[in-house]
Amino acid sequence: MDDVTYGKLRDWFSGYCRSFYTDCEEDNRNYRLKEEHTGRVCDAMEVLAEGLGLGESDRLLAGAVALFHDLGRFEQYRQYRTFKDSDSINHAALSARVLAEQGVLAHLPAQERQLITSSVALHNVFRIPAGLPERGLLFLKLIRDADKLDIWRVFIEFYGQAEEERASAVGLGFSDLPDCSPEVVASLQRGQMVNLATVRSLNDFKLLQLSWVYDLNFPGSFRLVRERRYLEEMEATLPDDREVRQAVACVTRYLASNLPV
Repeated sequence: MDDVTYGKLRDWFSGYCRSFYTDCEEDNRNYRLKEEHTGRVCDAMEVLAEGLGLGESDRLLAGAVALFHDLGRFEQYRQYRTFKDSDSINHAALSARVLAEQGVLAHLPAQERQLITSSVALHNVFRIPAGLPERGLLFLKLIRDADKLDIWRVFIEFYGQAEEERASAVGLGFSDLPDCSPEVVASLQRGQMVNLATVRSLNDFKLLQLSWVYDLNFPGSFRLVRERRYLEEMEATLPDDREVRQAVACVTRYLASNLPV
């Protein structure tokens, strides 16, 4: 991929986003959040790709994956008024479908087209499936890390906003209960990612997000988590409970053990 091709993809994406904005400010907050999220994921992807020493063509290809990873979020919100896949549609699969239906990648070589579509379609899976080709696995891991690196920011800002300022679909409809589920806490203490099916409250969902640290793949990702103080910011929003503190400490130790020297 070259700069001209990537520039055309960015222009198409900007126009696609604009087609969703309406006179309803609540809707626009949700669309704007996803458009801004995409821009920041592209920024994170650039940092990670550069840290791995990827060539210019591959860096631009990784940027295209980041650009389109949440494409389906716009149609998902328009149709269902939610970003919760279990209550609507798999947004990653929808993103890949939009790419195909709109013919966005039709002018690209088949190999690049397949890599972008596959990475977009799989970026939200709980576990990466076995048997992926090495090159496809690299780009999939890159988008999974870059996505997490901005989702943490999105939610930290969300938790600090007044309710009338929040993008309404971000909380995914979880109740803001005062405690955390023992099963969710235990997952963090075991060094495991939390399964969304076990989440019962907004505090559980915060712990699920912290458990994503166990799924990071690259030294640069761990470094950015530390520099941006995501763990500290997230912990400050959780109940002051001994078991919760111990669970967060497990994540913190894992982060420290994976920081680049």
